[in-house]
Amino acid sequence: MAIYALWVINKAGGLVYQRNFTADGLAPLSSNDALVLAGTLHGIHAITAKLSPTGSSSGCQVIEAETFKLHILLTATGTKFVLLTSPAELQAQADSVLRRVYEAYADGVMKNPFQTPEMPIRSEGFDARVGAIVKPA
Repeated sequence: MAIYALWVINKAGGLVYQRNFTADGLAPLSSNDALVLAGTLHGIHAITAKLSPTGSSSGCQVIEAETFKLHILLTATGTKFVLLTSPAELQAQADSVLRRVYEAYADGVMKNPFQTPEMPIRSEGFDARVGAIVKPA
């Protein structure tokens, strides 16, 4: 099980949190590249929500490539939690990690009176909880 990175994307498509977990899993991204990719993923997610033949969809939940998978958890407020993993990662394991990270976000970030909604997350407590949840490879 390899988890490469975690992104938190606000409801407007801005990258508000980024953390890499392995040095060998992904090519390093500049801050600007990460922002562009987060905005692009936000757009793809919005488009896939509109493509459902049944008329009701929350958008894509997994995007698979040859060398990685993107697992996406969309919250009720529109915030997206994105986990970049190895292609062999099971959906259930990724979902569990994303839900635990979301709980840490709700407890450690959203309850912080000094955190401005939709702005970059700079919380040592949240970082520590994410590190404990993911346990870098």
